[in-house]
Parts: sequence; C-alpha cells; structure tokens
Amino acid sequence: MKIAITGGTGFIGRHLARDLVTHGNEVIIIARGLYTRNTQPVEGATFVSLDINSTDKLAEVFRGCDAVVHCAGTSVEDGQQTFQKLHVEGTRSAVTAAKQAGLKKFVLVSYLNVRPNVKSAYHTTKWQGEEIVRSSKLNFTILKAGLVYGPGDHLINNLSNLFSKMPIFAAVGLREKTVRLVAVQDLVDVIRISLEENQFMRQTVAVLGPEEFPFSQAARRISEAMGRPFLLVIPFPVFFHRILALFSERFMPKPLITKAQVQMLADGISEPTLESTPLPEALQPKTVFSDEQIRRGLPK
Repeated sequence: MKIAITGGTGFIGRHLARDLVTHGNEVIIIARGLYTRNTQPVEGATFVSLDINSTDKLAEVFRGCDAVVHCAGTSVEDGQQTFQKLHVEGTRSAVTAAKQAGLKKFVLVSYLNVRPNVKSAYHTTKWQGEEIVRSSKLNFTILKAGLVYGPGDHLINNLSNLFSKMPIFAAVGLREKTVRLVAVQDLVDVIRISLEENQFMRQTVAVLGPEEFPFSQAARRISEAMGRPFLLVIPFPVFFHRILALFSERFMPKPLITKAQVQMLADGISEPTLESTPLPEALQPKTVFSDEQIRRGLPK
C-alpha cells in the first residue's frame, strides 16, 4: 500500500512510519517546515514539507495513495499553531484533500477522553475534528487512544528528567483518577490493521492499555526503573496544576505540564466515551508498563 502520514515527524507518526516501511509499504511523511533532526527521518520513507492547511497541495500529495493516517496534533499552542488551526481547520483540510484524491481509507488518531462540552480548548477542538471526519462520506476509522508511551515520548522523558533532579511527584487531584497506558507499538499495530479498507469501516474505536492504575503508579514505576526506588508522591488540588500549567506554557520552551494534560489527568484516562466501540479481544493492547518497556523509553 501507499500511505501518507500527516504529522509524520511526531512521536506516533515516526513509529508508525518505521513500522509501515518495515511491512513493505510505500510511506509519505508530511509535516510543516523542515524536520530539524533529519529531513529524511525514516529510512525508506519520503518526506514532504507542507502545511496541513494547504488543501490543494495536500491533495496532490495524497493522489495515488491508498490511505492516509492523520496524526497531526498538539497538546500546547504556539505562535504559529493553534488548536483551532491544527485540530479543526487542519482536519477539515485533510478530509477535503482525501476526498479530492479519492483515498480508500482515512484513519484519524485521536485521544480517548475527547468529548463535547468540556472547558478545554484542546478537548473541544479535537472533538470538532472527530465530528468533521464522522460527517464526511469517507471510509474512515477514528482511533481514540489512551496515554501512549515509548521511545521518544514525552511521558517517560519528562518524568525521568524531573526525577533525575528531585524525587518528588505532584499527583493531579486530591483523589487521583486512573489511566490506561498504551505502548506505542501496540497502537501502531492497530493503526496498520485499520488501514485495510474493510476494517472498522466508519467506526470510532477505543484503544485501551491492559492495566488500570493511578498516574502516580506510573511515576513510581519510572522512578524504580531509573534505579531510584524512593519517590515522594504528594497529592495537589487540580487548580494548583492549572496554575502551574499556565506558567509552564507561558515561560518554558518545553512546558513541564500543559493545561490540556492537566485536564486529561483530572478526568482520568481509562474510560472510553459513548461513541467509541471496543477493539476485538485479539487486537487489544497487551504490553504492560514494565521495567523493560520503561528502560527502552528512557533518554540515553
């Protein structure tokens, strides 16, 4: 198959591109600007520098492809990319381009707990993007994944960097909600299967990790995998984290935590929304958040 990946230089996009090339597919990676680490980030894939909102040019790139995986998204806004521009207008552009190019399959990678009527610009715009896909006439699959981890992620990288400086973790909420972590390779396997024309046709599917526990338990496992068995976990009210996220986004080049992430953890990341259907048992993620998996993701 010939497959285009928008946001293909991001965490999930890079892992997906490598996997698809390994399985003998022709892959086009689409991202805005030049990829700073390498203009050809995945050997065997073609890199195209293109703004997702350039619909006509996007349709030209899509033409001749069998499918597209729309991974473009962000959890923090900057001067050039807003949630509205990327999640709503960008998704509308990708859907329009896919129609023009006559693609057989459109796969949108979304987030598990995205839903309407949430006081969060991230959640609102991601939901609007999902609705654009659902209202289209495309043969689509929307994959709503839990918190995804693996080599090159933000979760393990950010927490391990924090714990290397101080063994303290501020839990989100006085009564912490649970999460279900998904190994990136498990998600990639589901995406690859979803690309088949007759799989999950016009369905929204929840992708849940095999374990459910408070996020502080994930933090403890990371600390232990680093060889630091003592970690002080202190529960803090959600509003404290909202204030921390506000300052973090405004003054840090790489925010320690974002407003969107606070909302996610305050909600919990373990329950699918009503429009989602479960994966068949054989396709459900099986990889647990083990020492081995964590060490693979620790920064070198």
